[in-house]
Amino acid sequence: MTMAKAKIPVTPAIRLLRQKKVPFVGHCYPYRDHGGTAVCAQELQVTEHAVIKTLIMEDEQQRPLVILMHGDRQVSTKQLARTLGVKQVAACTPETALKHTGYQVGGTSPLGTRKKLPIYMEQSILELAVIYLNGGKRGFLLEISPQEVHQLLNAQLVQVAVDIAD
Repeated sequence: MTMAKAKIPVTPAIRLLRQKKVPFVGHCYPYRDHGGTAVCAQELQVTEHAVIKTLIMEDEQQRPLVILMHGDRQVSTKQLARTLGVKQVAACTPETALKHTGYQVGGTSPLGTRKKLPIYMEQSILELAVIYLNGGKRGFLLEISPQEVHQLLNAQLVQVAVDIAD
């Protein structure tokens, strides 16, 4: 569970995984502002498709939600709104995301959030053998089974991914 290179930060996400006895491997890497999943994938030498973004969004009533998406895809907010039966869905401001999750943007984990939030997961994430998910701190990813994450978070599966070029 630990790496020789860097000490694993103890975040609310790590506490939850240890409490639930969920296996994971922690990976620390040099964080770059606005580097996104491309930097994570490059630093860990993995495909960006397996690096999963934790996006904090809200509907038109300012009700927050979490969506887990492949690093090389984006969320169709129109499709997500239709799926959820709401008028619109948009990304939260970094301040609002911090208030809901307790995590800084760039270090947001869906695990161990400050408030219990509804969580949606792009269905195709479950097709991967392992995923790389933020561990609750900038420059820290968890290598973990997508099935474990799905069960632990009781995430609802959705199909709202679009290619970034679209």
